[in-house]
Amino acid sequence: MISPFGAAFSELSIHQVGNKLSEEQLSLSEYPLVIVDEMLNDLLLQYFINPFEKTTEYYNFYHPTDDLELNEVFHFTKMIFQSPDTFHEQSKQLAKHLYAVSTHPNIKVGELYLVYFNNLQVDGELYDAIGIFKSESKEPYLTIERQGPQFEIGYQENAINIKKLDKGCLILNTNSDQGYQVAVIDQTNRSEAAYWMDNFLQLKVRNDDYTKTNETLRLYKNFVTEKLDTEFDISKTDKIDLLNKSIQYFKTKDEFTFDEFANEVIGDEKGIQIFKSYKDDYEKSSATKFEDNFSISNAAVKKQARHFKSVLKLDKNFHIYIHGDKEMIEQGFDEERNMNFYKVYYRNEQ
Repeated sequence: MISPFGAAFSELSIHQVGNKLSEEQLSLSEYPLVIVDEMLNDLLLQYFINPFEKTTEYYNFYHPTDDLELNEVFHFTKMIFQSPDTFHEQSKQLAKHLYAVSTHPNIKVGELYLVYFNNLQVDGELYDAIGIFKSESKEPYLTIERQGPQFEIGYQENAINIKKLDKGCLILNTNSDQGYQVAVIDQTNRSEAAYWMDNFLQLKVRNDDYTKTNETLRLYKNFVTEKLDTEFDISKTDKIDLLNKSIQYFKTKDEFTFDEFANEVIGDEKGIQIFKSYKDDYEKSSATKFEDNFSISNAAVKKQARHFKSVLKLDKNFHIYIHGDKEMIEQGFDEERNMNFYKVYYRNEQ
């Protein structure tokens, strides 16, 4: 969790970055901005930090050559952390880099904010951090002012809604040898916005407990929903039961152990061997390594649980939600009606 409480920024520079493909301009400011209005200061902190309050997933900078210094954003932010007095000059370099990769036809011109934060609270720890934000969406706002005995209504075009941050990242001054710890926001269409994360920032997901939990649950879900059908004649209720068991395992355990998980959740020896082969094949094809042991992240479990379907959809008439013992539901076929049916057993109606 990232909190604005107690945070402050010591540096702020603003530049305007257009679409290079459309031959729009890059406009650099000569000096950093000084904020003296306390209300404006608080509004900016709200605009910059509030969108990250529920962040649980973090990234690292990387470069395909494995030389982090070739990642421009890593290089320039590292220069700032090492020499804060170069902040504004490095902010210009970051704006130039963003302009250079702004070549998708749908990229909008926008203001680029570079901010140096002090005492940014992340999961109870305080960090210096660099924020990079871009505002692209503009909205008209009504204004009301008293003029003598009455009120006048007016408007301001192209205003920025402080509750809608288009793009942003917070770079924490920690783990520099691994590419820092980075939180990211991107509210635009992924196909149009790949330039922000992939071309501008060049990020990869951190290999922490959150990621390990998240990716293992995702792997298992894909295994149950996509692979098992090719190996077994398995019903939808059995699939739902396997998904429910996996979520229950992750909710009740502190540590994940692959063999324990396979035995408790899958149980069937043939199914376990197929899951192991599925994991091995996925590791080879995606260059991803799944750990056999790690501490379970509750935040990742909560996120993934929303995607584990526990509902049977029967034509357009009924949905049956299965959260517990699948033995309490029985499937059959009514020859007289020529229709499938489910019989549900229960003790109390609620």
